[in-house]
Amino acid sequence: MEGVTRVGSAASRPALGLILPACLQEEQADQAGATDGSNTGTAADLFDLCRRAEASGADSLWAVDHLFWPHPIDEAMTTLAIAAAATRHSMLGTCILQLPLRQPAAVAKQATALQLLSGGRFVLGLGVGIHEGEYQQAGVDYHRRGEIMDSSIEAVQAAWDTGIPPTDRYHQHPSSPTIPIWIGGASPAARRRAARVAAGWVPLFVSPEQYAPALLALRTETEEAGRPADAIEPAVVVFARVGPADEARQHGLAWLTHLYGIPTKAFERHLVSGPAESCAVQLMRYVEAGARHIVVMVAAPHVVQHFGPLRSAFVARAESLSGVPA
Repeated sequence: MEGVTRVGSAASRPALGLILPACLQEEQADQAGATDGSNTGTAADLFDLCRRAEASGADSLWAVDHLFWPHPIDEAMTTLAIAAAATRHSMLGTCILQLPLRQPAAVAKQATALQLLSGGRFVLGLGVGIHEGEYQQAGVDYHRRGEIMDSSIEAVQAAWDTGIPPTDRYHQHPSSPTIPIWIGGASPAARRRAARVAAGWVPLFVSPEQYAPALLALRTETEEAGRPADAIEPAVVVFARVGPADEARQHGLAWLTHLYGIPTKAFERHLVSGPAESCAVQLMRYVEAGARHIVVMVAAPHVVQHFGPLRSAFVARAESLSGVPA
């Protein structure tokens, strides 16, 4: 598929990616420890974590984005610059950068830099977000976020268009290879936006039962937008915690409730938990629904310790179902 970044050791195996810790300091703290946000760690620590994540088999590494948040959170593009230096093969991306909160030309410049630094491994994941308070803090009209998003995507793409001779002395250089845009969000509006402009679609808070019909709708909408039905890489973000079944579920739900500040019931249908083999079976339900790139947010500190066993079990499960070594 033109313009789609593909990863993984074989076309028969779906990719499995990892969301990096929202805040490195909390990643380094004990599970029962408390942090005050006074120090978010060092570049060397993040470098080492990214290197270990790639060694554990992560097909992709992702950074979350919030400008304003109740808890400490690292800056996404800075995080990925270090990830680009630490890794050699993993795809890198934002999951998801809230474009309406940022100046499009600055985002275009940062994305170009990351694409060049990573040797063409970067994808720009974009979304509008759902937190009105964050928009208020940024001085951006929350109710116009969809409109702002569409115009900002056009501005970012225009900044990348090196086929148009510059009409002004001041313009953006250097250029980079094509930077795929992935659109986050499970809403019909996000899905239609993906159909028009995206190389990938990566929703959150969607069950396998919801994913299959949504993907079918996306393919229809992509054709209606004048593009091939399979032009978009179907991905999904899944929360996961590996461990003894009851303990993993209890602690995973508590971790997510603390991070997002919303009731536990919001995550009950969306947390994959239990022993690694059980989690792999649950992830494969998304693959059966059509997902080709699963992005895991570990609902725990020490993310690589959870991701490594999960990735091994996932690959083994994929091999057993396909009959082809992954």
